[in-house]
Order: sequence, then structure tokens, then C-alpha cells
Amino acid sequence: MYRKIEDFITDWKAESENTLKIFSAIGDQYISTKVSDNVRGLGRLAWHITQTVTEMPAKAGLFEKDALENIDIPASFAEIMNNYKKYSAELANLVEEKWTDEMLAETVNMYGQDWQRHKILSALINHEIHHRGQMTIVMRLHDIKVPGIYGPSKEEWAQFGMEAQE
Repeated sequence: MYRKIEDFITDWKAESENTLKIFSAIGDQYISTKVSDNVRGLGRLAWHITQTVTEMPAKAGLFEKDALENIDIPASFAEIMNNYKKYSAELANLVEEKWTDEMLAETVNMYGQDWQRHKILSALINHEIHHRGQMTIVMRLHDIKVPGIYGPSKEEWAQFGMEAQE
């Protein structure tokens, strides 16, 4: 739970960098490739993460409108990353400009429910982490090297002269 805007901004910037690290590890050939009909593809997951950066904050009154609503998945990860960078930075700026620490306990109607603003900020970060985790599994299924986020990935252990943990 966020009690200070500054704490959210710190976490948001760190998690945004982690997301970009994952996005940048994936080639454009994986934009529409799926490993199963029951699993979203990497392009769809990356675009879903990106669209949520405008969708949820628009519902919370931060963005005037959802700029990415109903826009198809771009043809390249570079375009997804450009949109993500733009709106991720804009979101951080809007939270700092429009909300105060005291406002974090106030409620906003989200999806037919009353959510406190601190819950919206937590949901944004948790949503991103959740789908980023899904992406790393799909990356493994495609034999794409996964960058370490909260510690070394399997491929990165060798750089430390150590065996990968199983």
C-alpha cells in the first residue's frame, strides 16, 4: 500500500525499467507467435501491459482519455517500447502533478467498485509484474534468453562463474 506518492514513483520507475528490459529481449518475429491457443503471445502480453498504463489511469482520472484504447498490437517491439516509455513517463508525471499523499486514501470508481487511490497504484505495479512473469515463461518456451530482473537469470549465472540454480 502506498502512503506517499514518492514511494510509488520510485517503484514505478524501477519496474518500468524491468519491463523495458524484458521487452527489449524479444525480437519482432515473436509479435504474433503463440505457443498455445491457451496462452497469450508475447506481442499481445507486451501490448496489454502497455495499454494498461493508459487504461487504468484514465479510469482513475489521471489521463483525460485512454490514448491506446482499441489500438491494434504494433508490428514491432520498438513501437511497443516507444509507447510504453512515453505513457509510463507521462503517468509518473501525472501522479506527481494531480495527486497528493493525502489523496491516496480517497476512493475512485474503478470497474464498478470503489478503490482507494493507493490501491490503483499498487494494482498498476502488480498487474505489470504479473504479466511480465507470464512473458518470461513464454520467452523460455520460445528459447529466448530471459534477462535477470530481481536477480540473475539462468543465462546470467555463468557470467558470475557459477552454475545456474535449478
